[in-house]
Amino acid sequence: MAVCYSVSAIAIVSTFVTIFSLSLFLNSKNKIFNKDVSLLGTNGCDIYKGSWIFDDSYPLYNSSTCPFIEESWDCQKNGRPDEEYLKYRWQPYGCNLPRFNGTEFLLKYKGKRIMFVGDSLGQNQWHSLACMIHASQPQAKYIMDKIGRHYTFSLPDYNIWLLFLGNPLIVDIITEKGSRVLKIDSISSENVWKEMDVLVFNTWHWWNRTGINKQTWNSIQDGNTTYKDMNRLELYKKAINTWAKWADSNLNSTKTSVFFQGVSPDHEK
Repeated sequence: MAVCYSVSAIAIVSTFVTIFSLSLFLNSKNKIFNKDVSLLGTNGCDIYKGSWIFDDSYPLYNSSTCPFIEESWDCQKNGRPDEEYLKYRWQPYGCNLPRFNGTEFLLKYKGKRIMFVGDSLGQNQWHSLACMIHASQPQAKYIMDKIGRHYTFSLPDYNIWLLFLGNPLIVDIITEKGSRVLKIDSISSENVWKEMDVLVFNTWHWWNRTGINKQTWNSIQDGNTTYKDMNRLELYKKAINTWAKWADSNLNSTKTSVFFQGVSPDHEK
């Protein structure tokens, strides 16, 4: 049920906080990695500092009627009896977040490409945003496509594309002679990412997996050096540096807004 909770409540609010942040930064002239990136609200209000408050007007969509929620992630459809956990919203201490307005969102992002890249956190947010848009404009024509871990939700009338790319490590894993090699200094999805107007990345949980059935690589390649394994925090740091250097070198901050999300709670149990 923890996964269902993530989709239905936390993902809704965290998606909205993310999109509110995107709105503030859409036409920003600042560098991608600004030291004051946490100060996103008006008059220096930090929207990440606040608390969850009960709001009976929530949720922003019904997960059981949204056509994009996968069955295993729908708590209500799977018999969860309570609904109070769906009715919380995030309230910053120093300002108010405007309520999500799907029509305004579609007009603001008309002609834009928005992509979430990462693990199930990004996937949950992709689901939530698609459902929020659909709930606000249920008659709008849409196209939904899924190939492997690549999800696409588009609205032709607005020329908006909302995408999710399942890439839990962000850097590359390739297969060589039947063995999975983690290339810690390589990013092959860059041509796709360069086409986006908004990119939202997250990664962490898969770095800490160990064992034959959980670990996603057999060896690690860093330049011309190959390792069987190394300290996971050090490995994670190397991957983040690879990603950050790529973003600063290849993305135009006047065209593409880039966000990196923090670590979410684990949902295995």
